[in-house]
Amino acid sequence: MPLTAPQDEINEDCLTELRNRIENRKCIVGIYGLGYVGLPLALRFAEVGIRVIGFDIDDKKIAKLNSGGSYIERITTLQIGQALSHGFEATSDFSSTAEVDAQIICVPTPLDNHHQPDLSYVTNTVESILPYFQAGQLMSLESTTWPGTTEEILAPKLSERGFTPGINCALVYSPEREDPGNANYTTSEIPKVIGGMTDKCLALGTALYANAIETMVPVSDTRVAEMTKLLENIHRAVNIGLVNEMKIVADKMGINIHEVIKAAATKPFGFVPYRPGPGLGGHCIPIDPFYLTWKAKEYGINTRFIELAGEINHYMPRWVVQKVADALNDYSKAVKGSNILVLGLAYKKNIDDTRESPAVEIMSQLQDKGAKVAYSDPHVPVFPQKRDHYFDLESVVLSADNVARFDCVVLATDHDDVDYEHLKQHAQLVIDTRGRLSGKNVINA
Repeated sequence: MPLTAPQDEINEDCLTELRNRIENRKCIVGIYGLGYVGLPLALRFAEVGIRVIGFDIDDKKIAKLNSGGSYIERITTLQIGQALSHGFEATSDFSSTAEVDAQIICVPTPLDNHHQPDLSYVTNTVESILPYFQAGQLMSLESTTWPGTTEEILAPKLSERGFTPGINCALVYSPEREDPGNANYTTSEIPKVIGGMTDKCLALGTALYANAIETMVPVSDTRVAEMTKLLENIHRAVNIGLVNEMKIVADKMGINIHEVIKAAATKPFGFVPYRPGPGLGGHCIPIDPFYLTWKAKEYGINTRFIELAGEINHYMPRWVVQKVADALNDYSKAVKGSNILVLGLAYKKNIDDTRESPAVEIMSQLQDKGAKVAYSDPHVPVFPQKRDHYFDLESVVLSADNVARFDCVVLATDHDDVDYEHLKQHAQLVIDTRGRLSGKNVINA
C-alpha cells in the first residue's frame, strides 16, 4: 500500500518502496477511464498478475464489468472473467484511489465547439484523484494532448497539495497507441513511449509499464512524449488529407483514384499507400492536429500545412453528400424525400467504435436536406448516444427486399462481413466512398 505521509513531508524513501513493489509485482494499478484505451490496458495488467482497480463515472459500465460483461465488441466476456479472477474490480468511487500505487489516466481529450482543446475530462479526473493522492504514488497521463500539459497542468496541481515529482511522488506521460480492429498487435506488443518529469519519475514509470508491455521507449521528458503522439497522428491526418484531395481531383478527371493508389504502391521505396474515404474518424486523427495548432499559436507559429489537411478532411462528408445529390439527380430524384441507407456506422471497418465517424456526419447532412435516413452496421445494432448527433434508429438488416427499397445506399465503412455482391445486385444505386465496388449502379465518391 502507498505510504501515508503529511503533504509537506519530503520522503524520498517512499519512491524506493514504490520501486520495490513495482518490480515485485506487488503494486496495485488504478486505471481511470474504462473505454477503448483504458479497459484493454487494465486487462493486460491483470493478465500478468497485477491487481487492478478500474475507475469510471459511468455506473452502467461499472455494473457490466463487475458482473463479467463487456461493452466493447473486441473484448470478450472470457477476458473480463479472467481479469475478475485475478482481482480486477471496477468502481465509480474515487476514494479507492488511496489503495493504488499508480494512477493511469485514460480519459478523452476532445475539442470544444470552437475547435479548442477541451481538457475538462483530464482536469476533472485529476481533481477527483487529488483528495486521496498520497506520497509514494505514481501518476501517468495517457490521453493525447498538447506538449506541456503534464508539466504545466498536472505538476502544479500536485504541487498545490505538497507533492513534488521525483521527490515524494512520480509523474509521467505515456501516450496510448491503441488501434481498434488491428489484430496484428495486442496491447502488450505495441512499443510504449514514455517521458518523465524527472529521471527518477521516468525510471519508475518505465518499470511499471514494463510489467505489461514488451518494449518500452523512454524519451528525455514529458513534452517529447506528448509531441511524439501528436506527430504520429498528424502524420496520418496529413497524408489522408493529401489522398482525399487527390481523390477529388481524380474524380473530376474521370480517373479511378483507387487504381492509381494500387499502381503507385508497387513502387518498392519512397511511397506509402494511404486510402481515401468519406472523412476522418476515431478519437485521435480528427482531433489531435488541433491540439498542436492551438499550442503552436502560443509560440507565434501558424501550422498552415496541418490546418489545410484538416480542412480537406473535414470537407469530405459534404463532398460525399454532394455526390449523392448528383447521382440521385441523374435518376431524376431529389435528396429531399429519398430513402437513403448509410452502410457502416463505425469510423473504420470491422470494429464497433463510432467516435467522430464521418458516417454520422453524412447522415446528419442528408437528413438536413430532407432525406429519410437509415443505417446498417453489423457491429453497431443500435445508434449510440452522442453529444452532437442523435438518431432513434436500429441497424437495418441487409436483406434483398430491404436493400431494394432504398433509393440510394452510401457505403461509408466497408466491413468485411458484408456481402457486397448481394448489395450491388439488389441496390438501386450505390455511392461507394471506399473503392470496394464497381458496376453500372455504383458511383465512386
